Amino acid sequence: MRIRSAIIDDYEALCAIDSVAETSLERRDQIRKWLGSACCHVAETNGRVAAYGVLTKHFFGQPFVEMVMVGREFRRQGLGASIVKHFQSIIPDRKLFSSTNMSNRPMQMLFAKLGFSPSGYVDNLDEGDPEIIFYHAAPERE
Repeated sequence: MRIRSAIIDDYEALCAIDSVAETSLERRDQIRKWLGSACCHVAETNGRVAAYGVLTKHFFGQPFVEMVMVGREFRRQGLGASIVKHFQSIIPDRKLFSSTNMSNRPMQMLFAKLGFSPSGYVDNLDEGDPEIIFYHAAPERE
């Protein structure tokens, strides 16, 4: 498995593994924007794009994991965790935020495993499914 910065040529592969992009032109457009802004990274397995993640600074100027998507056939192999750990490694001295829906237990468990803590929630984004904000503390300096 290898993680690298995504390039525009990855567009079709990202759309193919993104379960929302299968039916959403809006998501496909968002993927194109992420690729254009150089905030998207991909995980490759045996030369195939298997997962991707998006790291932005749109959350009050703080690093924010906006998306982690793992292709169906590649799930439960640690790729999501690898992408989040990669993001932690490229911003080692900064706190890191992310979020997921209350209904997304697998992502909540991933965040807990990686040392993230719940930091609040936002109602009314998805009807009846609050968005939980997660926080990972910057490592203490010696």
